[in-house]
Amino acid sequence: MGSSFANDLALADNLDIETQIGIHLKSNHYPPVPDFMIPTCIEAIDAVNDLGLWHLEIPLPEGVLYKGNLTTAPAHAIIDQHHLEAWIIEREEY
Repeated sequence: MGSSFANDLALADNLDIETQIGIHLKSNHYPPVPDFMIPTCIEAIDAVNDLGLWHLEIPLPEGVLYKGNLTTAPAHAIIDQHHLEAWIIEREEY
């Protein structure tokens, strides 16, 4: 599965992004990432795709910490740690 499955999900026109990310977080991670991370992942994807803001600090859901004690994480870290590259639009201007 892995990145090939993620690429297929990202291209699935019959699924909305929330469903795509939810399936990805459950199927391509062990242990599965909880559904409450879906909006955070989408926010990170949007920050990069819409604005090129790889370092934008994204608020994390309550009870989730980054690097042990931070309540926000940069978009690039969320994308990297959740393997969301399939949803990133590559652009030269970024």
